[in-house]
Amino acid sequence: MNITDVRVKKVAGEGKMRAVAAIVIDDAFVVRDLRVIEGQNGLFVAMPSRKSSDGEYRDIAHPITAEAREMIQARVLKEYETAE
Repeated sequence: MNITDVRVKKVAGEGKMRAVAAIVIDDAFVVRDLRVIEGQNGLFVAMPSRKSSDGEYRDIAHPITAEAREMIQARVLKEYETAE
């Protein structure tokens, strides 16, 4: 799996969300609505989610392995650091 494009849009506000991002995988598949969040241990990337009928938020797209999650997070946070 290769992340071939990353787009980050910083958001202004008082909440913990710092940016919204989209990634393209292998020039063939896009995942939108990733969020850069300011957590207790620094920035992290939250996967796109939807509120279910029981009120819980569930990821609608997410990596299966820890390695894939780390690769996505590293690329998105790298782009976040250079985004305007």
